[in-house]
Amino acid sequence: MISFEPSEDQQLILGTVADFAKSALLPRARKFEAAREVSAEVRGAIQEMALGAAGVPESLGGQGLGLLTAVLINEELAYGDAAAPFGLPSFGPFTLAALELGDDAQQRALLEPLLGAAAFGAVAWSEAQPNRDQPGFVTVAKPAGDGFELSGEKSFVSNAAVAAQFVVFAQVDAAQGWNGIGAFIVKQGAKGLEVTGRHETLGLACANFGQVKLDRVAVGKADRLLGGGDFAAATIRFFAKYSLTIAARQVGLARSAFDLTREYCDMRKAFGKPIGHFQAVAFNLADRHMDIESARELVRRAAWSFDAKKDEKACLLATAQAVAHAHEVAMRTTDDAVQLHGGAGFMRDVIVEKMMRDARQMALSGMTTAQMDQLAVLLLTDQALDPAVVLPTPETQSVFT
Repeated sequence: MISFEPSEDQQLILGTVADFAKSALLPRARKFEAAREVSAEVRGAIQEMALGAAGVPESLGGQGLGLLTAVLINEELAYGDAAAPFGLPSFGPFTLAALELGDDAQQRALLEPLLGAAAFGAVAWSEAQPNRDQPGFVTVAKPAGDGFELSGEKSFVSNAAVAAQFVVFAQVDAAQGWNGIGAFIVKQGAKGLEVTGRHETLGLACANFGQVKLDRVAVGKADRLLGGGDFAAATIRFFAKYSLTIAARQVGLARSAFDLTREYCDMRKAFGKPIGHFQAVAFNLADRHMDIESARELVRRAAWSFDAKKDEKACLLATAQAVAHAHEVAMRTTDDAVQLHGGAGFMRDVIVEKMMRDARQMALSGMTTAQMDQLAVLLLTDQALDPAVVLPTPETQSVFT
């Protein structure tokens, strides 16, 4: 019998995380947004619980609990504040990039320092402008001596200013377009690397999205991540898994917005009864609850598929469906939450307006709904997974990583 319900051990972990999210994150969400970072106290508590290491294999210093457990933790944290996980060590895309793209030695070198201390890593993927001359990145990796030199500019890099290490994507072979890209390890402080600014974004203020310049940054051959011999497939897996954690946060955010709205509709009265008793409002709440439950199960099924080592096509299809649905559900739920709160929903005194902004920006994180729809179509019609079609590129949509 297949069940996506948390096991007894997972329930114990999630109970602790849920209590923490409700007591330490939700009441401080506005403070975190104003400060544009998660407090050191909260970061320390998360580190002490080793939540960011849940999905990392034990051999690399993690807990080895799998992707499903990591996804469930992200959902519960996002119930308290969906922006908070973006400002926590080990919760960004860097961990998954190391696991999917690195060999054993590279994984150990990248993850052990990250998990052993409250240090950040970052993935530099997006670029402000598309390559007008040919498919691929403007940022290039040119052979130089025993390694490469990286030159270019990256945008929307989560935690760029505080990251100790980066995984930087660049064009290695211009003739191959998106099949000719590569990924490289670059340490903060490397000669020629400069974090030039922080973006002012619609939501997710804790994420510290920044701009990174590379001017002939030297890296060795050992710093290139090869993705186990099939770099394109590994990169698609990386984005799929990272997008799944974002989808889990969308579910947690939608749950929180729904609960706040349901409580408000029970409290707010019109014509002598709670507005939730009027059919138009009641049906809206019923539909959003159904949306959330379906999104939750799709996300869990996709994460379980990876943990169960199902056929990769099945895993990617389940992920595409889960992520696309979760993005849409979060936007519908938070938009309706603002509407059902009436005029109060548009005021900063009520948290639902922040939730709507966070949901919109999360929909641009990882692979977007359009890219997931495209991925699903290719899988359903047995077409080749061309990276140019399914990966987030400047030509399609800037992506926050």
